[in-house]
Amino acid sequence: MSRKYDHKKIEAKWQRYWEQEQIFRAGEDNRRPKYYLLEMFPYPSGRIHMGHVRNYSIGDVIARYKKMRGFNVLHPMGWDAFGMPAENAAILNKSHPAEWTHDNIAYMRQQLKKMGYSYDWRREVTTCDPGYYRWEQLFFLKMYERGLVYKKMSPVNWCDSCQTVLANEQVQEGSCWRCGSLVRQKKMQSWFFRISAYAEELLECCEALNGWPERVLNMQRNWIGKSVGVEIDFPLVEFPGRKLTVFTTRADTIFGATFVSLAPEHPLVQDIKKRIPEPDKLQAFLDKARREQKNQRQAADSGKEGIFSTCHVINPLTGEQLPIYLANFVLMEYGTGAVMAVPAHDQRDFEFAKKYGISIKVVIQPPQADLRAETMQAAYVEPGTLVNSGQFDGLSSSRAKEAIADFLEKRQLGRRKINYRLRDWGISRQRYWGTPIPIVYCPTCGTVPEREERLPVELPIDIPFPEDGHCPLPGSEAFVNTTCPRCGAPARRETDTMDTFVESSWYFARYACPQQQDAPFDPTAVNYWLPVDQYVGGIEHAVLHLLYARFFTKVLRDLGFLEQINEPFQNLLTQGMVIKDGAKMSKSKGNVVDPEELLEKYGADTARLFSLFAAPPEKDLEWSEEGVEGSYRFLQRVWRLVDKYGERLAKLQLKDSPCPRQPVNKNLQRKTHQTIKKVTNDIEERYHFNTAISACMELVNSLYQFEPVGEEGWLVLKDSLKKLLLLLAPFAPHISEEMWQKLGFAPSVSRQNWPGYDEEIASEDEILIVVQVNGKLRSRLTVPRDIDKAKLEQRVLANERIKTLLSGKTIRKLIVVPGRLVNIVV
Repeated sequence: MSRKYDHKKIEAKWQRYWEQEQIFRAGEDNRRPKYYLLEMFPYPSGRIHMGHVRNYSIGDVIARYKKMRGFNVLHPMGWDAFGMPAENAAILNKSHPAEWTHDNIAYMRQQLKKMGYSYDWRREVTTCDPGYYRWEQLFFLKMYERGLVYKKMSPVNWCDSCQTVLANEQVQEGSCWRCGSLVRQKKMQSWFFRISAYAEELLECCEALNGWPERVLNMQRNWIGKSVGVEIDFPLVEFPGRKLTVFTTRADTIFGATFVSLAPEHPLVQDIKKRIPEPDKLQAFLDKARREQKNQRQAADSGKEGIFSTCHVINPLTGEQLPIYLANFVLMEYGTGAVMAVPAHDQRDFEFAKKYGISIKVVIQPPQADLRAETMQAAYVEPGTLVNSGQFDGLSSSRAKEAIADFLEKRQLGRRKINYRLRDWGISRQRYWGTPIPIVYCPTCGTVPEREERLPVELPIDIPFPEDGHCPLPGSEAFVNTTCPRCGAPARRETDTMDTFVESSWYFARYACPQQQDAPFDPTAVNYWLPVDQYVGGIEHAVLHLLYARFFTKVLRDLGFLEQINEPFQNLLTQGMVIKDGAKMSKSKGNVVDPEELLEKYGADTARLFSLFAAPPEKDLEWSEEGVEGSYRFLQRVWRLVDKYGERLAKLQLKDSPCPRQPVNKNLQRKTHQTIKKVTNDIEERYHFNTAISACMELVNSLYQFEPVGEEGWLVLKDSLKKLLLLLAPFAPHISEEMWQKLGFAPSVSRQNWPGYDEEIASEDEILIVVQVNGKLRSRLTVPRDIDKAKLEQRVLANERIKTLLSGKTIRKLIVVPGRLVNIVV
């Protein structure tokens, strides 16, 4: 009777062993190459889900594989514990965020350990721990000294549901990134990180991130949004002595400007309101535009709406008076909030001009065409030759841009300018569960940064937490009332907390030295481990966490905290979502599969194997109960195979890889080396774990069909099983450990080296040769790999099908491509 595959017993056994033996404990070791593998750490939401299982299983395969390849691997885990998700969940469950968060961390830690992930748990970090966020407050103070932090009154994105400000990056299609509620504009005092100061470096460094998906890099490039152009001053007719400055990337089209578009938020609007005949109509338009989300206003398919301001500007190059229109598609955040509108050569301006009866003037002619304004159906936006442009007629678009810019600068009518779409990062949150901002307001000294020696400014945990979710900090006298760090007089603390994305912008560096007490980092440790060699996480963070982490790394470098790195993540793998019933798994859709059920019924190895086998990492994974069952059956097949032969094979002494003489033994050895080559290449070159697992399944099929011949055959069988378990170890580590021991090998498989393969053994004895006649495929022949040219030609010409095709024809030439084809020219 075979022993049953008892996944619960086996998995618990080896998890204890790994922990007791500290198999995955990492430390600096200059004798081995380092490898820092990291998955994006989770919010402690209460339970891990299948998205976690997939993400962390992908990372664990890479970590275990690299360890077997001789790398000194750092693979840590921690908790992104502050922020709205934890706070909103606590409100929903009528609990305190601190209690809710720490209870969830304890439960999720237990779940992750039951999955058998190879984490060095000594390095666990929790971002709501004062020992962690005290250093974040220190970074804030140092950035404040450098002018990289400031506070101002500004329009901010406000979520009424979450009762807090959101950064631009956290507004997705007009809604809150977390709760999905519509976001509205609201003016208030907020703290900002000056990320715009690093816009150019963030953009330039994209070119060096060769290990990142191009899709992510393009998303970041577009978000940073560099525009090279010219600011041009247009004198205001109705306001003598004043000018309206516009920004354009198409100075070559200035002679085609027929109006100017103004953002509803532009400061000039206040003066316009005082003189416009119908101020109520204008105000209604302004209110409507401000209610619309910025992305909706700029969408190509959105309605272009505007209102004539009754004011005009003068085109500085033509002297023409141009009407000023307020337009909903112009944003104050980009450029100057005023746009030189050229309907013939900008599609939005074209649609606007058609709608409001504004003239259209062609100033760029395409090659071999004759554009006429009255017959145009759309704007011509490609380069061409200037017409109707005075002294610049006949110049190409590219030459005209430079010539007109030179002309404007020489006459002090404008200036070259580079603009970025990237706005500064608003970090103020009017919520309780976050890092306190270390600022004090003194009646005498004003805004004063906290002294370093008084850090951390601790978030009070014993404070009553209101059920309505409003922040209790402003009403807490014990927290608010303090003394001025500068003069010692009574003062009050800032009650805004930091955006939770601040904590995740530097946690990867803290993993290198989480026990460090007197500084945020140990220079020796961070210089050894950073940057992260492979980062794994969702593409949804492309312009949130990933951009912020890049920015923070550069800031910490410039502040002297990080010495040798410019970028945090050398390589990035963005895994697809887990899909069930055609939609992403989520509680709101009621299609969630609880990993705990999988652990109970099938075990961690099955859950891991399914999440890795069902799709390549970068593709979405479609949930399939049959797929889970299939993964479980495969592991049972391997179990039965080892269980069947284990007792006999354990007694065999396997020194070197056997050299079989019998064909049947040789065939299995060849298949084994082919499988090692395939799995190695699939992991090493592209992380296609699904095809790597499929190759292992094929090897198992071969093992079931194998009948050992003599003592040599049993040695080949043991050698093949040994290598199979080494290949499976990163994917299904628990069962691999148990079977490794059953075959008589010393524990643990996690301490073994990755198997190598012999290219000569892996090669087939026979190869397939394609036979062509006059370049057309006519037959295929299986021949010995080492066949010489003369014998190959004889075999081809003796083939019955080829003989029939050549009947009555003259052979002019035989072209032989060794190992591939023979082409007969007749």
